[in-house]
Amino acid sequence: MRLHKEGYSIISVAIIIWLAVNYLVGLTGETAFRVFILLSTLPLLILTIRFFRNPHRKITAASKSVLSPADGTIVAIEETTENEYFKDKRLQVSVFMSIYNVHINWIPVPGEVTYFKHHNGHFMAAYLPKSSTLNERSTTVIRMADGTEVLVRQIAGAIAKRIITYATVGKQVSQNDELGFIRFGSRVDLFLPVGTKVNVELCQEVIGSQTILAEF
Repeated sequence: MRLHKEGYSIISVAIIIWLAVNYLVGLTGETAFRVFILLSTLPLLILTIRFFRNPHRKITAASKSVLSPADGTIVAIEETTENEYFKDKRLQVSVFMSIYNVHINWIPVPGEVTYFKHHNGHFMAAYLPKSSTLNERSTTVIRMADGTEVLVRQIAGAIAKRIITYATVGKQVSQNDELGFIRFGSRVDLFLPVGTKVNVELCQEVIGSQTILAEF
């Protein structure tokens, strides 16, 4: 299994702690207790390692399509007012990631990054609509070759405590690029022009960099 670079330090610390705990328990000489601790802590270590998995995916770039920025479930498809950048009506499509999903975020459309801002905030459940404006989040806007702008918002959840974004203003990006990574449960919102053709439904499972969410 290939691991993402964002997990290297966390996985290393987790392995050291796991080895230390089981070594110290082993010194007690209590076989039943040793087996109990081993069986209790090993699944946690495996889940931690699995969280940072980095799957091999073949990405087919499509300049007129919006690829899913994340693995997860569609929890919102609605017209809403985007107040940070556009300040007008936009079509919002949101993907909720559970702790069991791959947590890499991908660039949904090709173009130039024209805006980026990180906001500190709360850590309420990411599936709640108000998490889009109240939780810790990072906003990235990509301007496509025809001038169309797409806003991508990475949102921390109740457990997620760190949002990583690789995009910087002025950078040319493609659908083969990673947008960033969110640790331990989160959500990604897309804000598209009103009238954009949407190809997904509520509660549909989507795959980051693979599922076509919408088309221009």
